[in-house]
Amino acid sequence: MEPKTGALWVGTSAGVHEIDIASGKPRNSFSRSSGLANEYVFAVGIDQEGYKWFGTNAGGVSRYKDGKWKTFFPMHGLADYWVYSFANQKNGDLWIGTWAGVNVVDLKTLKMRTYVKELINEWVYGIDVDAKDRVWFGTEGGVSMFDGKTWKSWTHKDGLGAVNEKKLLTSPNTGLGTRSRHDLGLRSEDGAPTYNPNYVFSILVAQDQTIWAGTWGGGVARFDGKKWTNYSVKNGLAGDIVYSMVQDAKGVFWFGTNAGVTRYDGKTWKSVTKATGLLDNNVYALAVAPNGDIWVGTKRGVAHLSQPKD
Repeated sequence: MEPKTGALWVGTSAGVHEIDIASGKPRNSFSRSSGLANEYVFAVGIDQEGYKWFGTNAGGVSRYKDGKWKTFFPMHGLADYWVYSFANQKNGDLWIGTWAGVNVVDLKTLKMRTYVKELINEWVYGIDVDAKDRVWFGTEGGVSMFDGKTWKSWTHKDGLGAVNEKKLLTSPNTGLGTRSRHDLGLRSEDGAPTYNPNYVFSILVAQDQTIWAGTWGGGVARFDGKKWTNYSVKNGLAGDIVYSMVQDAKGVFWFGTNAGVTRYDGKTWKSVTKATGLLDNNVYALAVAPNGDIWVGTKRGVAHLSQPKD
């Protein structure tokens, strides 16, 4: 979401689209012929200088502004060709989450520094930054935090994620790209995939500075700095796989899951699903428009949810 220009940037399996928020109509589309490194776009980020960063499936990162493109591969310092997330620090640095660690980019020099061993797990799916400029990472092995000097991590053993009683079987295809280079779950002795309780797919720093972690099968977990509190379908969440999260200006949380979108105001849970008008139940991305409306990226396209009028 780019409020200054009234644009919503959408990454798809067929390139990037710039949508006019007011009309809902496309402004521009970008593909490999336009300068995009790879047309399968996992993540979109906008840095403090207004550059758009596109993380792709096996194509590295493409940066765009005013008709000019620049591509980053591992040969340029990028940790991996598979890029899943971006986040900005107050100091202007840009963080990039990949399947082989994270990069922090100095936007003045474009030099990249890589962190791998410091993380609880190298497969990084979500990144966010809190008011103290600490960086939080959602990984396949739990949550890690970097305060500029030291690293700290949390896993299911620390209370992260609800117990998945159904023993969710994970698929080798995330639905977000081509076949994964690794299994989404652990493997039992007979070789069958099983539920990974440490798998964190999304992360959000709330307005009150609590940390919310969306898991793969354990619902969403809230961290107040001391303990984790877990919410699952038992509490009212549409699905226990939480791909995406946002919080609107009123403090309401929106969760994109494998079974629809759930709205949580701190007291009540309400969900929108395919049965009630959503394009698809798999919700991979969410964005809040300046007017409070919610834009929803699903497996089958983009939906627009209007905020109820007071």
